[in-house]
Amino acid sequence: MMMTDLSGKRGLIFGVLNEASLAWPIATKAKAAGAQIVLTNTPVAKRLGTVEQLAKDLDVPYLPADATDVAALESMMEEATRLLGGKLDFICHSIGMSPNLRKGRAYHELNHRDFLNTLDISALSLHKILQVADQKDLLSEWASIVAITFMASRETFPFYGDMAEAKAVLESISRSYGYRLGKKLKARVNTVCQGPTPSTAGSGVPAFNALQHFTSLMAPLGNPDAEACADFILTLFGDATRMVTMQCLYHDGGYHATGMSEEMVALMQEEVNKQSTKSK
Repeated sequence: MMMTDLSGKRGLIFGVLNEASLAWPIATKAKAAGAQIVLTNTPVAKRLGTVEQLAKDLDVPYLPADATDVAALESMMEEATRLLGGKLDFICHSIGMSPNLRKGRAYHELNHRDFLNTLDISALSLHKILQVADQKDLLSEWASIVAITFMASRETFPFYGDMAEAKAVLESISRSYGYRLGKKLKARVNTVCQGPTPSTAGSGVPAFNALQHFTSLMAPLGNPDAEACADFILTLFGDATRMVTMQCLYHDGGYHATGMSEEMVALMQEEVNKQSTKSK
């Protein structure tokens, strides 16, 4: 597969915790494509994950910062542009966490303080990052910002809890800021709706394995893996997609556009036959 050429571009990647993070193949492929990058995650990520060692292995800077703290973002992002030697050509937002999901709360039992934390971490962090980049003049002309979202922003998944609302807010922010940055810098802001993918974030979602199996039966191309996701996102960092902005781009093997697959029909027919046999 031909790799997108990112030679001479500078980028900031949020969300690498360990090798299972969706952001990790994005980082490795961006570096291999010629980009200069900085990795960032919360300060506690140094203790909970392996991001510091991964950054050393990749020979790129790691700058810890809490993406919900504007002052911390200002300091980190200004230092990132200093280390990179210029303004940012791309930013990847791969941040998501729900205290309610971690604590196993059902949707009708959400703790609303934790709900606010979910929104702050998983969605408002994008607004804060873009606001800092905007106000501090840290983005280059034609810069590209990509945030990873999930189909629960528009479809109901009863086990996804308050993360569904967070993803809906994330997508709205991408459109609103996409308009402003497009007018100001010809910069673009998009979200990528990735199909269910084994990752650090995915492992915390109840019934994830069942969802992944279901979408694999529904999607005509099957479920995309993390490597394919990274390849797609790199195209959005590149120059060939410079007229694409304010979009939610589905990278799900066609699941979102499939009403029913032959595999699911066969599975349901098998279940109907079993029920019919039992009733006789």
